[in-house]
This record gives sequence, C-alpha cells and structure tokens, in this order.
Amino acid sequence: MKGALIPYLTFYGEGNEAAEFYTNLLGIERIRMQKYADANFPHPPEAADYLLHCHLKKGDFQIMLADSVDKPAENTKLGVTLLIDCESDEEAKRLYDGLREDGEVLMELRDMFWGAKYGKVKDKFGFTWDLNFEEES
Repeated sequence: MKGALIPYLTFYGEGNEAAEFYTNLLGIERIRMQKYADANFPHPPEAADYLLHCHLKKGDFQIMLADSVDKPAENTKLGVTLLIDCESDEEAKRLYDGLREDGEVLMELRDMFWGAKYGKVKDKFGFTWDLNFEEES
C-alpha cells in the first residue's frame, strides 16, 4: 500500500458548502477542486456546479469529497465514523462546537475512562465524527 488512508466523502449537491465548512472549521487548505462543468466529464445539466473532486489537506490530515449526480439512498452515511486525534483540549472543544452546529451531539465531549477527552457528533451533512484528545504521558 502506498501512503495514507484518506476518507472520501460523497454528497449530493452539498459538496461546495461542505468544502467551505470543513476548510474553515478544520483549518485546512484546498489542494485541488474541480466542478463537473470544468471537466470533460459527462453530467446532467443540474450538476454543472457540483464538485467532481475536492482534496483538502493540512500536514498528514487529508479528506477528499465530491458530489454524486445520482440521488442518494436513505441512510447512506452509516457504518463509517471519522476520528480526529486532536492536538489539544482546546482543539477538541473547537471542533466539537463547530461540528455540532446544525448537527447532532451523539456523545457529549467529556473525560473518558481511557484517559482521553472524547466526544461524538453527527455534522449537518450527516457524517459522524469522533473527537479524541489524549495527553501524552
């Protein structure tokens, strides 16, 4: 295997909003971003402004996202959780607060039995994020 495992999040018409949201919240930069209209790639007319591909990165942390031109099935975002290993208690709190805005708290951010501060949030796009911060011993 080459390199890191990179989550690739799929949206339906919310890709641009999601890219902006994650870029601002996570403090990451857009490495590459292309819309369907900018590529020689078949798409329905209503998908011209949808994201064909977007790559966001900060150091070793990366996510990719795109819009699908196919209508999603219900509950298509179940079964995978994205975990961020936070660098500080403050970062965990900031990300927790940002992700829960217009989202849903699944587990309050709190001290856990394994010695970490941990919380779980479903963001406004339906993706579940685990936030974990452990002080180095």
